[in-house]
Amino acid sequence: MTADDADSGYLFRALEFARLAAAEDEVPVGAVVVLDGAIIGEGRNSREKGMNPVGHAEICAISNAARSMGSWRLDGAVLYVTLEPCLMCLAACQQARIARVVYGAADAKGGAISLGYRFNEDGRLNHRFDAVLLESPECSVVLSDFFKKKRSKVL
Repeated sequence: MTADDADSGYLFRALEFARLAAAEDEVPVGAVVVLDGAIIGEGRNSREKGMNPVGHAEICAISNAARSMGSWRLDGAVLYVTLEPCLMCLAACQQARIARVVYGAADAKGGAISLGYRFNEDGRLNHRFDAVLLESPECSVVLSDFFKKKRSKVL
């Protein structure tokens, strides 16, 4: 199995969590944290259900990973997420010492990297990491279908 195959497999697992979020009427974003080939944390958006503004999939997955590892330092871990992380989530990756972020869909209006906030690469910070788009049509489709359904209920 190549690195790209493994990345796609973990992104597919994150997509399963995005679909769970959609079924709960949450914006369908899912995330998994992987260390040494094992999933150590999973999460999905839970802002509506939890009435929690920081209930993003990435935050949930990172928190679960930290609990499972018994440390907030997730050195060497990779975060797979279906949508490009926002500023808060990219900062959480920096704080958790995530080694790499792989995301399946860009977010031109809310994604930190698309908006030009590449602080994951900022040499002034004590931890830097790669963030890469592994474009996945499925990640985009689950989001667009969710919002089409929302808009059709409004009309």
